[in-house]
Amino acid sequence: MPNILLINPNTSTSTTEMMVAIATSALGSGRPVTGYTAQTGVGMIVQAEELLAAAQEVQHTWRRAGADWAGIIVSAFGDPGMEQLRASTSVPVVGICEASLLEAAQGGRRFGIATVTPALAQLIQQRVDALGLAAQYTGIRLTPGDPRVLATHPAQLEAELAMAVNACIGQDGAQAVVIGGGPLAQAAAQLQARTGVPIIEPIPAAVRQLLGRLQARPIAKSLANR
Repeated sequence: MPNILLINPNTSTSTTEMMVAIATSALGSGRPVTGYTAQTGVGMIVQAEELLAAAQEVQHTWRRAGADWAGIIVSAFGDPGMEQLRASTSVPVVGICEASLLEAAQGGRRFGIATVTPALAQLIQQRVDALGLAAQYTGIRLTPGDPRVLATHPAQLEAELAMAVNACIGQDGAQAVVIGGGPLAQAAAQLQARTGVPIIEPIPAAVRQLLGRLQARPIAKSLANR
């Protein structure tokens, strides 16, 4: 059974291992997940130019990984290179940003985003707009300080994100909150127990979207063969 390929567009192998563990847990007894890490770039994407440059590296990583995959997850918030991959392969390709935004908006819910990267706020807004979700979007709430430094202090990261989540809910009226970032996945999992609204973890959301597409493929093939 072909594995699912998880591409980490940043160069941190420890982040790749963490994200693969989360994706594997979300899959349960499903297909195994194999992680590939970008060979060039930065350890954590926090600037717009870094996210844009990562799109090309996602293509290189996919080519390096080979072709025998059931599906592909692009595991950086902003989905760098996702559309190019969709044009390059016939297997389902999902991005953690797109998947989490669509899940947050289900049922017409108003949703916000809590994250650590102010320099990516405009690109995130563009992703919201491109998906036609602007009317449901309550806005983005950001943690203070250097995101790379914050990421090295897990307890502080969780506390700062919790405050951002509370602002999304209490001040902006969000009915669901997306935690915006693959490297924030562990903190996202901890925050669900601390709030009364759904906290959308981007990697499990991507796994759910990918499973839905994989389950739909046999039906689509059957219809095409009639």
